[in-house]
Amino acid sequence: MNLSPIIVGCMKLGSWGANLSSKELEHFIDGCLDMGLLDFDHADIYGGHTSEKEFGDVLSRRPDLRKKVEITTKCGILMKSEQRPDVKLKHYNLSAEYIRSSVDTSLKNLRVDRLKLFLLHRPDVLLNPHEVAEVIHDLQKEGKINHFGVSNFSPSQFDLLNACIELETNQIQASLLHLDPFIDGTLDQLHLLGVQPTAWSPLGGGNIMSSDDPRSKRIREAAKDLCSTHSCSLDQLMFAWLARHPSGIIPVTGTSKLERVKSALHASMIHLTHEEWYQLWSGSTGEKVA
Repeated sequence: MNLSPIIVGCMKLGSWGANLSSKELEHFIDGCLDMGLLDFDHADIYGGHTSEKEFGDVLSRRPDLRKKVEITTKCGILMKSEQRPDVKLKHYNLSAEYIRSSVDTSLKNLRVDRLKLFLLHRPDVLLNPHEVAEVIHDLQKEGKINHFGVSNFSPSQFDLLNACIELETNQIQASLLHLDPFIDGTLDQLHLLGVQPTAWSPLGGGNIMSSDDPRSKRIREAAKDLCSTHSCSLDQLMFAWLARHPSGIIPVTGTSKLERVKSALHASMIHLTHEEWYQLWSGSTGEKVA
């Protein structure tokens, strides 16, 4: 499976963020495609179950875009919203019935015939791996999805499902504010299996850039001379830090601004040394390595 060097995250394009108009969203999609970024990351719940349809409305108006974009979407989180008034309590559901229903709904809302990549959004403790494998195989045979993976799965949860059906990625939270996957075996496992991870919230939800919490301040202090050395911005340095990991982490952006997407893309030209990488690590932890 080939992915763009940066995946364009769509969570904050709608009502959960920038609330772009249809014309603004069209301009944003065009701009990303002009940069060679084809992969757009959705989830059925984004915007309270409205973002997929808003994106699909643009593709319906501009069928030329439909032929260019590659869509990732996710399912499995159920939460109460105007679009889902029957949901009383936030919970997870990865039953075969729900997965099939979600894929069909996403295809309809996005106005596309297939999904490049379909992910299970959060691990469901009640997940039956054999049942999931069967429905995903059927959906692939029907041409509705090409590739399959998970998001936010622990190594053991990944192993359980991967024993029944090949998983092609795990979209995880990873940044200098969230070091867990570097030390809990998640990235070790993916690297060992040759499975390329993707990372959401690569800038710590933007906190690294501006938060007054002590950890973010330490990271910015540790980054000062490195930004000068590499003639780059702080956000570019954060993307370069992730990219330095040998598992080949691909970041999922969280911005609606084309200039920030372009900035992230240019971070691929920055190569940190071992010492520089650990300088940022130590800034995050507040401690020297043992």
